[in-house]
Amino acid sequence: MAAIDGLPPLREVIKTHDLVAKKQLGQNFLLDLNLTAKIARAAGDLTGSDVLEVGPGPGGLTRGLLAEGARRVLAVEKDPRCLPALAEIAAAYPGRLEVVNEDALKLDAAALLTPPIRIVANLPYNVGTELLIRWLTPAVWPPFWESLTLMFQKEVAERIVAKPRTEHYGRLALLAQWRCDARIVLVLPPEAFTPAPKVHSAVVHLTRLAEPRYPADEAVLGRITAMAFNQRRKMLRSSLKAMGPDIEEKLRAAGIEPTARAEEISLEKFCALAREVAG
Repeated sequence: MAAIDGLPPLREVIKTHDLVAKKQLGQNFLLDLNLTAKIARAAGDLTGSDVLEVGPGPGGLTRGLLAEGARRVLAVEKDPRCLPALAEIAAAYPGRLEVVNEDALKLDAAALLTPPIRIVANLPYNVGTELLIRWLTPAVWPPFWESLTLMFQKEVAERIVAKPRTEHYGRLALLAQWRCDARIVLVLPPEAFTPAPKVHSAVVHLTRLAEPRYPADEAVLGRITAMAFNQRRKMLRSSLKAMGPDIEEKLRAAGIEPTARAEEISLEKFCALAREVAG
């Protein structure tokens, strides 16, 4: 990769710009350019697409995205210390990299991008889940992005792709799979990062669906799943009793046994229940 873009190895970049990763910013730098290129390829064909990257740090993934042919990359970096290193990448790829020194939680990135748009990021651990939920719950669906290729702690990744009757199945799985196809495409050990986190990491690729997988009112579905999984060990007739005195009747109408527990219920059945409650 260094030979392709003529830029120095990432360890040299970090040393030159004195970029010690900050725990309070959720930073863990991925320095192997072969791995960052692999993540970029996992996002699919980037030619003809704008790419939003959050938390580029010293720019390893940024270089991978540009080398893999991204039409344009918008890199949103909160840490001003990383800007000189990113500026060097921008100079090597004239007109294809824009760096914004902003908090991704406060930025309307869609206004700065031209469709088709893909989001690819080694997300800072401290904001990763919050950003994902925002991207999955826009005011209007389909959203501004076509796919998300995101690095999380492995446990969070497993929660996104989890199936019923498994340890990690819960609200995040339902939210992601209601509107997307989701799969883990890469697992990385702690030693791939600097500094090494205490856990494995994983890259999840989510492709948006044109419309939700099953019809349901988003607010009602959200309320039901919140109540069900906040008391996941209880039977649904108990955890959902605040939904109304006829909740057992509605559970049966949706094809759910009132004595079942949240972790046993499929996305399809939860959506059926949301329709019964709303209707």
